[in-house]
Amino acid sequence: MAPSSTGAQPPLEFLPPAFDAKVHWLVKTLLPLWMRWRSSVKTVHIEGTETLVRLFQDFQNQQVRFLIAFRHPSPEDAYCLGHLIWCEMPRVAKQLGIPLTAIPHVHFIYDRGIPLWAGRGVGWLYRKLGGTPIQRGKVDRQGLKSVRQLFAQGQFPLAAAPEGGNNGHTEIISPLEPGIAQFGFWCAEDLQKCDRTETVVIVPLGIRYLYQTPPWTALGELLTTLERDCGLTPTAAPLSPTPATAAVEVRALYPRLIALGNHLLTLMEGYYRDFYHAPIAQGTEDSAGADLAQRLQTLLDTALGVAEAFFQLPGKGSVIDRCRRIEQAGWDWIYREELRDHRHLSTVERGLADRIAEEASLRMWHMRLVESFVAVTGQYVREKPTVERFAETLLLLRDTLTLIKGENPFPRPYLGLQVAQLTVGTPLSVSDRIPAYRQSRRQAVADLTQDLQTALEGLIGAA
Repeated sequence: MAPSSTGAQPPLEFLPPAFDAKVHWLVKTLLPLWMRWRSSVKTVHIEGTETLVRLFQDFQNQQVRFLIAFRHPSPEDAYCLGHLIWCEMPRVAKQLGIPLTAIPHVHFIYDRGIPLWAGRGVGWLYRKLGGTPIQRGKVDRQGLKSVRQLFAQGQFPLAAAPEGGNNGHTEIISPLEPGIAQFGFWCAEDLQKCDRTETVVIVPLGIRYLYQTPPWTALGELLTTLERDCGLTPTAAPLSPTPATAAVEVRALYPRLIALGNHLLTLMEGYYRDFYHAPIAQGTEDSAGADLAQRLQTLLDTALGVAEAFFQLPGKGSVIDRCRRIEQAGWDWIYREELRDHRHLSTVERGLADRIAEEASLRMWHMRLVESFVAVTGQYVREKPTVERFAETLLLLRDTLTLIKGENPFPRPYLGLQVAQLTVGTPLSVSDRIPAYRQSRRQAVADLTQDLQTALEGLIGAA
């Protein structure tokens, strides 16, 4: 999400965590009401809560330090995590006769960009709940120092999304960022330096969502709206509310989804070819499967290349790496050191700074387009024709069209009530890997990251 203002601004300040027990109590108390009022998730099923309860008990007895590495498919994840920690854990602990003397809560890591689009109030709330921000596109020394300090010495355990951001897919896990594994090894090192004996572990947490009742009618209506936004004439009438199997409903809607995706691809290919002189071949509006996926990847690479050329950045690394690099370059042009505190610019200098900030914001738009579409594939719905996969893909298309129209994609349209399924996995020991870490830090971090990825994939498959 882009910042709300494109004018030059002072540099981004670090927002230090400042846990407030009163704010925590208020948010914890209001969470059930908020979920009933504003969230599509009304039911949360959790497996493995006992594992977390025992870890919290060991944490308060100074026997373990741990980080909860949770899947991040949706903005609803924060509510579900809160329900697990604040509501479900105390209930299970009471059943097991395990006293939790400390407040059941977690510090958490969040993207520094969130308060830019969600508002200063969100930044304040995150601080008061013990959250710590990090800028993902650079070596954020202050942010990393805060995370390291909280993991080894914080009042609570830590929680973070190893995917870095939500990808909109329940059954696709984006490549994990290596930072979570590195935080674990840093914590183990810091404890050893202080002659502390706590074990360090990372706890995988799977999260997935299912619809209580398949919202095919709502999906048909949303699809019709998106077709009209693209100048297409809907090719079928809205679906009948008569119950039918997912396979039947997908067969009715899938051709329209593919036609919409192909049409949007053709429009965007022409946009980049005509106005940015990109060497994109003329696509056809009947692509499917691998051909559609290849066209999409070419388009995403082209969009990133446009932003990278403007900021003079190398087009190397994964798509996520490239997005983070572009984001940081844009922020460097928008949030200016010259505007810090008492420093002043002349009106002309300020005008030029605003123009540069506006240019940066415009170029970052190409990166935002890629972010909203990066998890889309040409096979996801066809491989497994469920209402969840169809809805996720359609909502990502909707987000992309909303960005193209220059509108805010949040909040998303309501489709139907959902059930969240959370599964606590087997903790991965970091302490046991310290000998391997001393031999090769890079390899140890890569191995732990891969093991965490495998664990999360197993959890969403088993949920």
